[in-house]
This record gives sequence, structure tokens and C-alpha cells, in this order.
Amino acid sequence: MKKLAKILVILGIVAAIAFIAKAKFSESTTAEGSLTLYGNVDIRQVSLGFRASGRIAAMALEEGDPVTSGQLLASLDTGPLEDNLALFNAQVNVAEATVAKLEAGTRPREIAQARAFMAERASALINTQQLLDRQLELAISGAASQQAADDSKAQHDEAEARLNSAREALALAEEGPPAEDIAIAHSELGVARAKVAQAERQLADAELMSPADGIILTRVLEPGAIVSTGASIYTLSLKAPVWVRSYISEPDLGRIRPGMEVEVITDSRPDQPYQGQIGFISPVAEFTPKSVETEDLRTDLIYRLRVIIKEPDDALRQGMPVTVHLPDA
Repeated sequence: MKKLAKILVILGIVAAIAFIAKAKFSESTTAEGSLTLYGNVDIRQVSLGFRASGRIAAMALEEGDPVTSGQLLASLDTGPLEDNLALFNAQVNVAEATVAKLEAGTRPREIAQARAFMAERASALINTQQLLDRQLELAISGAASQQAADDSKAQHDEAEARLNSAREALALAEEGPPAEDIAIAHSELGVARAKVAQAERQLADAELMSPADGIILTRVLEPGAIVSTGASIYTLSLKAPVWVRSYISEPDLGRIRPGMEVEVITDSRPDQPYQGQIGFISPVAEFTPKSVETEDLRTDLIYRLRVIIKEPDDALRQGMPVTVHLPDA
């Protein structure tokens, strides 16, 4: 009997310890049916850097400084970027002039010049034809050699070829530039304008602006440093959103839902609770075996959830422990 009594006492102590341990777990239920969870504050941090590479010219803020959305944080030396922009603008001017010239076609004076040149070649052909006729007559009568007639024939053929060339030149002048050349000129103009837009964007990217309200956590580099694209310059702690990371056991999952209103209390200001709502419930269990085969193990499943604070302030800090109350859950 004494052994049985000792065994009963031991079992009672074990049961009491198990009950206390379960009560100390990350959640508890009050007599009124409300659910209490425990968690920690999470604040999003952003690593900020330039989209362009270059030398840092100025950094306006120090660690701990508050910033607002759109505020200038740092800037690069814009000298090389401005030189590139000037070069590409000059290329655009050249390309525009080329397009304008081709679209205007051949000038009337150039066409008149081509016609005069063709008339000159036609007159030269007539002269060589007359000379050839005389040489042929003299060669038949024996008054001139056959070689002289052959030379006149060669001069005539050359003059005829020059006339044909002048005629083709006039036709091209009257027709104007081909459509293919105009299309190529337009494409080259488009490339030049795209380079200008790229240079303007790089020049704008030489200024680092804050993407949101927050506080500078770290100042990574200093003015004068050469940075590559995307290199971290500052680390920014955002003022919003601020949420609480907490956990809930599997049996109580049915008592919560996304959008449910909650009350968040900190240890530093227990009399000034924050209002929030459940924004995310993880579909995956944590800290449990992957394969659950017994009913006892199913009660130990834990799921992560996120509580979004509606009106956060500077009193909420990263990692701060908080208590989450879900009334009448």
C-alpha cells in the first residue's frame, strides 16, 4: 500500500508539472473563452543602394536619423553621367539631321545640275558621232587610216557610255533617296534617342531616395567610396508595416481567422494597448515531426501567425515581446 501511495503521489506531481508546462506554453485560454498568445515584434528592414555605379559624392544622414518617403539620402558624382548624356544628345541631333535630309529628297538645284550634265554628255556624243562618220568616209576613200577610224569609234562608244551614266544619275536624282535608306535612318535615330533616355535614367538614379518612412539603422559606406550597382549604402528600418510574430497550437486553429481584431500589449506600456488584426496564418506546422501518427502528437502541432499593428509608433522595437489578446475567440 505504501508503494502504491508513493506511485500515486509521483503521478500526481508529474500531472501537475505537465499542467503547469502546458499553461506556460505560448498561448492560454481564460475562463471567459478569450485566447491569449505570446509573440515578438517584427519590423521590416530594407537595404538601400544605387541603381547606377560611380563615386559617392554626398551622404546626408547618420545612423538613427528619421527619414520620410522620397527624402534624398545620398548622391553620386554626376560628372561622367552628364558627359554621356551630352554625347548621346549630339548623336540624336546628327540622326535627326540625316532623317530630315533623306525625307526632303533631292534638291531642285541638284536635279538641274544632273540634267545639265546629261545634256553635256549628249552633246559630246553628237560630236564623237560626227567625227566617227568623217573618219569612216576617209578610211573608205583611203585618205585616212583604219586606225584613225577605230580610235574615233572608241571615243564614240566612251561618250555614249558617259551619256547613259548621266541619264541614270538624273533618274536617281529625280526619284530621291530609297525607302530603305529612310527606314535605316529612322532606326538609327531611335537608337540614339534610346541612349539619351538611358543616360537620363542613370543620371536620375545618381540620387538615392527613401522608399518609405523609417529610421536609418546602419550607414554602410562614406563619401568618396566607389560603388557598384546595387551595393548597400544604408539599412532602413520601416515605420510601417509593423507586425507581431506569434504561434498557436493546432486545437485552437479553428478559433482564429484572418482579419480578426486583436489587442496587443507590451511589457513596457501595459496600460496603452495597440489594436491589430490577424493578417496571416501559416499553412505549415512548425517544431513538430513531419509525420504525425498518434493523437497525442497532433495536439503538439504549432502554426505561425502574423498580427498586423494598425497604428504603430516608435515605442515598438524589433524583437520586443508582446502579449496578444483575442477576446471571445
